[in-house]
Amino acid sequence: MIDNLPPYPKYKDSGLPWLPKIPASWSVVRNGRLFTQRNKTGHSDLPILEVSLRSGVRVRDMKDGGRKQVMSDRTKYKQACAGDLAYNTMRMWQGAVGVAPVDGLVSPAYVVAAPVPDVDAAYIARVFRTSEYLREIDTFSRGIVKDRNRLYWEAFKQIPTPTPPLEEQRAIVRFLEHAERRMRSAINAKRSIIRRVEEQRQVLIHQAVTGAFTAAERRVPSELRAIGSIPHNWSVRRLKTLVHRIDQGVSPQAESYLADGDAWGVLKAGCVNRGVFREREHKRLPPGFVIDPQIVVNSGDTLISRACGSPNLVGSVGRVRSLSFRLVLSDKTFRPVFNDSVDPEFMVLAMNSRYYREQVEQAISGAEGLANNLPLSALRAFRFAVPPLTEQRALVERCTSLTRTLAATIGRAEVEIHLLREYMDRLTRDMVFGALDGRDAAARVPATRLSSPTLGVSGESEEALHDDELVDDAEEVRV
Repeated sequence: MIDNLPPYPKYKDSGLPWLPKIPASWSVVRNGRLFTQRNKTGHSDLPILEVSLRSGVRVRDMKDGGRKQVMSDRTKYKQACAGDLAYNTMRMWQGAVGVAPVDGLVSPAYVVAAPVPDVDAAYIARVFRTSEYLREIDTFSRGIVKDRNRLYWEAFKQIPTPTPPLEEQRAIVRFLEHAERRMRSAINAKRSIIRRVEEQRQVLIHQAVTGAFTAAERRVPSELRAIGSIPHNWSVRRLKTLVHRIDQGVSPQAESYLADGDAWGVLKAGCVNRGVFREREHKRLPPGFVIDPQIVVNSGDTLISRACGSPNLVGSVGRVRSLSFRLVLSDKTFRPVFNDSVDPEFMVLAMNSRYYREQVEQAISGAEGLANNLPLSALRAFRFAVPPLTEQRALVERCTSLTRTLAATIGRAEVEIHLLREYMDRLTRDMVFGALDGRDAAARVPATRLSSPTLGVSGESEEALHDDELVDDAEEVRV
């Protein structure tokens, strides 16, 4: 049903420089004719809504220990009715927009746009989150510097949007939701494979970094609960004694697409995941951003996730094997620079072991850290079982040999997940811009509305949401 969709029978010039043609039955309409602004306040009993760059608008989990500020006077928040479009004025150019799933409250600095009767906001939200439209939003945004640009209502009203008839909007949404369900099912199946293979890999890694592969005449207590005893010539050392320093990056506002050509990118929180570095998990920095050489990412770097949308992925470690992009560290990423007493490859293995994970979980649940944050002081205090340098290298070689096939299986599955996401993005753009006609296919799809207009939100595993970046509106709620 998804494959071999035809184009529309007839097209016309759109009049837009970024979209050459649209189906003949479509119109190009300014947003001021599609939405009216909603500025209602004073509804303190409604739930607070938040927006993420991946999943759009959703109800905020108030049990999450202080991840975001909330004003004491909730009556100052704006009301968004179910089905309204809401966007963050500061981050709209990155895709911080979505449809309110229920009646709720948003930051006073958000814009709430109520659709007119012949508009389906779920369709428009999909248009707004395409890379082509985000560039158009950026053109209409204004600010003192580019990475602080805001899209105000008066500018938002002037942006032209390709718009099919209402029933066609609904058909496109229905078809894309069907495609998303299929893509999500495929992704979950691949993540299930990854989890099973990763469990096998973890057993081998744990054996390697705890001395199970070492034939020692005598073993001594390690004082690490998850390890027990270690060979007598090993030592237990805190991370701070194994590094020259631990670097941390910056948190600039960046554009929601890759750094092409000579552009620079900043790493996203999900750039490392269970031993694997993903260089495409970044966002392009705006032109003119001053690059600090001290936070430039280089081949051979070891990276640690300081904060992530999933607590299970906080503390994930990976090594940069190669680079195709010019990248810098974000403030959500640590980079330990190891001294000569340890092999970085051995430390990557040790930092992907169960006993390291136990220390991470204790640190992020403690008083100093939040549920999604690994404090630097805690990281520096982590303890590791460390063999002599020559033995470290021998263990790395043996473990690499034993896990090579498992790592290749995981790598293939991760690539396939990335390709599925790319395919879904391409299909969405082709549908919402009229390159493909899905009306007949949509007529055969049950009319089931998802809670969110983006792939991988509802029903997908937590690991799949590692890049589900919440928009930080702490500055905005202080107005």
